[in-house]
Amino acid sequence: MIIEKVVAHIDQIDPDVLAKTHKEKVLMESSDLVKRINRVTTDHGKEIGIRLTEAKDLRAGDVLYMDEKNMIIIEVFPDDLLIIQPRSMHEMGTIAHQLGNRHLPAQFEEDQMLVQYDYLVEELLEQLEIPFTRDRRKVKQAFRHIGHSHD
Repeated sequence: MIIEKVVAHIDQIDPDVLAKTHKEKVLMESSDLVKRINRVTTDHGKEIGIRLTEAKDLRAGDVLYMDEKNMIIIEVFPDDLLIIQPRSMHEMGTIAHQLGNRHLPAQFEEDQMLVQYDYLVEELLEQLEIPFTRDRRKVKQAFRHIGHSHD
């Protein structure tokens, strides 16, 4: 089976339909969500090719296939993350500036800044005395590096 587009997101599907439908999951690394071409296997052993026709990142909860009885949903493995919780605008600006200089992508959930684990960033947070924790957590979208050069 070749998938060329995402059918829907699980949040958009009627809960009654969802309850009656057999669900297979495709487990992916968050870094694979940005790839337009993937070969994956569902948790039921079905091989699937993904070849997206539009340039759009996959997300956790995307439905790749759906009929009256079955659906195939993307689930993401947990990432090793630093969860940064600045106490003030000054701390937020300081760490955002430092991470921006490193071109390190971040995601935000409520009052938390999430970055992929890096021992150098961990040391920086300790040095700056900015509160953080390290955790394995599933992210909804990939950490996308933005290309940039200092010319």
